[in-house]
Amino acid sequence: MASNIQNPPVTLVSASEDAIVRSGPYRFPPGLKRNLPFYLFSKFFRSDNPILLFEYLTKYGRAAHYRLLHNHIVLLHDPADIREVLVDKAQFFIKERTQKRMRILLGEGLITADGEHHKRQRRIAAPAFHRQRIQAYAGTIVEHAAAVRDEWKPGERMDVAAEMMRLSLQITARTLFDTEVTPEIETINDESNAVMEIYNTLIALPRAEDLLRWRIPIPALVRFRRSKRRLDAVVDSMIARKQGLIAKAAREGRALGGDVLSMLIAARDDDGGSGASNKMSSQELRDEVMTIFLAGYETVANALSWTWLLLGQNPEAEAKLHAEVDAALGGRLPTLEALPRLPYTEMVVAESMRLYPPAWAMGRQATQAIEIGPYRLPKGTFFFFSQYIVQRNPKYFPDPLRFDPERFTPEAKASRPKFAYFPFGGGGRQCIGESFAWMEAVLVLATLAQRWRLRVVEDQKIDVQPKITLRPKFGIQVVPELRR
Repeated sequence: MASNIQNPPVTLVSASEDAIVRSGPYRFPPGLKRNLPFYLFSKFFRSDNPILLFEYLTKYGRAAHYRLLHNHIVLLHDPADIREVLVDKAQFFIKERTQKRMRILLGEGLITADGEHHKRQRRIAAPAFHRQRIQAYAGTIVEHAAAVRDEWKPGERMDVAAEMMRLSLQITARTLFDTEVTPEIETINDESNAVMEIYNTLIALPRAEDLLRWRIPIPALVRFRRSKRRLDAVVDSMIARKQGLIAKAAREGRALGGDVLSMLIAARDDDGGSGASNKMSSQELRDEVMTIFLAGYETVANALSWTWLLLGQNPEAEAKLHAEVDAALGGRLPTLEALPRLPYTEMVVAESMRLYPPAWAMGRQATQAIEIGPYRLPKGTFFFFSQYIVQRNPKYFPDPLRFDPERFTPEAKASRPKFAYFPFGGGGRQCIGESFAWMEAVLVLATLAQRWRLRVVEDQKIDVQPKITLRPKFGIQVVPELRR
């Protein structure tokens, strides 16, 4: 099988006094002495795979420093340093430029908002993601997964990445927005795919926001404007239709719907007093719907896609998964109550997200001069840290390229620092939908594996595509086999 994703494990060393570069009051990590050389920029960014740059910089140790034009950029690899940025000193950081640029697609949603606006939006959205409410969706998740498994044909080759996108879109549409996947909803999948294709080009363009606003006829910008216009139209239509249904239910004295969209429309900010001004504005509502929809189905679909690849490449783990599913379910469809009896299934998903985390990198920008670990960096420094890199560190995961779900037994997890594994981020901005994603991934995997074994097609090219999420660049071709 042709593949260039099984990269050598990173070897990270601790910073020493000799490795720290002193410049006036600042102490920089070692790294590139000058601005990021053009040939490196061309190699790593024009390759459409910025992970290659992160891997290259691991040779400098726990952190690496370089400059891009006038900007100081630091790549962190040590879990303690990452914790300082995301938790201990989070108040001194804002979202960095790359993630801010996601606003041209997502607006000021939970992923992109900063400061008090982010806190307010999270307070409003939190009740919709309460554990008890999320658990109520378990039956719907299994129902859709069972319908998809009934459609598969033994021996019929398929792209399992596309299948997981299709299934996750159905689940997200029904559980979060109480709608079926109509041609209108399919538009979200089609246009988000188009946006992903040009995303890295878009964020690399200087002043992309202005170029979009000025309608500069750059092909990538033209395609992006067209896709965003269609996405906005679908989301606005969903919101308007839901508002009409809620108003009708109120006139008839019926209860409000329990889906996330209904709750967001009705939600108020309890910390801001009472009154209409404490509800989300039309723009805020649109931004959150777009954020939740795209993040909701992209993340789980990609996690499951990589999981099927890894199971197909590791028959012993696959056999153990099947044995647990058979013993725990006894031929019945999984339920919420069955989840505690599926610990290995959850460990399989966890190990898959270690090797191929859907959210593959994060970043922050310092709002003041800041000390992180042994370093002192100036105001405005950009800090990056990559789940893809950190979660392959042999210090925390020996033989890191080996697929081993046993790394996620309770004892093994307790032996590692918190930010050696952080597929959903951490701190006050940890993914609000994390519990929903875990439940969906485990239930879907158990439902499908109950009937099917997926054989990975040989001699196909497998590679990562690090856009907003970590997608399989060429899909993953498999052949379903019925389990006897």
